[in-house]
Amino acid sequence: MPELFGADAAARVWEVGALCRAVADALEARFNPVAVRGEISGFARAASGHCYFAIKDTQGQLRCAMFRRAASQLDFAPRDGELVELRGRLGVYEARGDLQLIVESMQRAGQGALFEQFLRLKARLEAEGLFDAARKRPLPQLPRGIGIVTSLGAAALHDVVSALRRRVPHIPVVLVPALVQGAGAPASLIAALSKLYLLAQATSAKEADLAKNSQPGAPPIDVILLVRGGGAIEDLWAFNDEQLARTIVQSPVPVVSGVGHETDFTIADFCADLRAPTPTAAAELVAQPRSVWLGALDLLQQRLADAMQRQLDARWQRLDQAAARLGRPSACAARAQLRLAQQAQRLRHAMLLYLQRLAHEGKALEADFVQQTRQRLAREHERLERLALRLELLDPQQVLQRGYALLSDASGHVLTSARAAHPGDAVRARLADGTLDLLVTAPH
Repeated sequence: MPELFGADAAARVWEVGALCRAVADALEARFNPVAVRGEISGFARAASGHCYFAIKDTQGQLRCAMFRRAASQLDFAPRDGELVELRGRLGVYEARGDLQLIVESMQRAGQGALFEQFLRLKARLEAEGLFDAARKRPLPQLPRGIGIVTSLGAAALHDVVSALRRRVPHIPVVLVPALVQGAGAPASLIAALSKLYLLAQATSAKEADLAKNSQPGAPPIDVILLVRGGGAIEDLWAFNDEQLARTIVQSPVPVVSGVGHETDFTIADFCADLRAPTPTAAAELVAQPRSVWLGALDLLQQRLADAMQRQLDARWQRLDQAAARLGRPSACAARAQLRLAQQAQRLRHAMLLYLQRLAHEGKALEADFVQQTRQRLAREHERLERLALRLELLDPQQVLQRGYALLSDASGHVLTSARAAHPGDAVRARLADGTLDLLVTAPH
């Protein structure tokens, strides 16, 4: 750009805004897109969702702005002093003439490849079912023994032991030390867990044998704590080992992981039966304070004493009543006679009521029988009269009374057709008041 950097630049008078735009264009042409690494300083998130901060090292500082869309893609919470890698575009904020970096992506420095490896392993193990909630077991409320896997020099060990000593000093603890950082840490952790697994299984088998012989044995290990203090992802990387994850899911007893801080997550956390936010919290999850159980025992003891006293009071009362009855047998006999007299009176009254009901029902049945008989005779008489009338209407004599005659041949067969009679045949005609003998001359 000769107008800006050429020999005539000193002779030109710029408008402030134009100069800022020219500088921005020069930066755009020469540097963008740009990647930069440094420590976060003065990180702030506005109500709009935009983030403003500076990125710095020992030699310089650069203002940064990360707008809401890019900030919503962050998979961690940026903090001051954290070493990060930024990708974005350099520009000039013309309102103040400040050089700033518009951040398009941010990740922890040196953790990008590790984090991608972590995500790939997590997805693969999750697909195999190692993280299934149905596989995970509840913690024992009263463990008889607690196993711990951690480093001897770790602050986490001190925190866990202090919490257990404070809350459950009566529960035995078995510590198997292991490396928790470095190349040999995964194998060391696996070996320590395997020792506790063998101890837990051997103790359970021994307990079963001793139970048969009614002899006391060593308390078994009912839960295992896998703990480590906080650190960067590189420091916690041993707990993202695939073989360690498969060893954790093979545990014969529940495993509680307390690795790092509350915001740290490892593969071991997902494989364990329960994840605790810190090592101290892991100890507290498996060690309910002894005072709580002692208080519960005191309460149960008081309830048992109260129940026993109530039972004794009831038995004494029944004994007093029995003694009172035995002391006056005549009163008992009098009460029994009174009850028998009352029962006899009730029986006589009940029998009287029953006989009265039977007599009433008999009278009702008698009256009903007479009434039904009369009604049936009337119906039969009426039916006979109807039949007699129908029979009378069918009487041939009634027909003859109206002037008709009944003809029959010499054999007495009724003639119903003129073709049945021939000339010269003798025919008898029956009239209402007698008969006539006729001679057929010619049929019609």
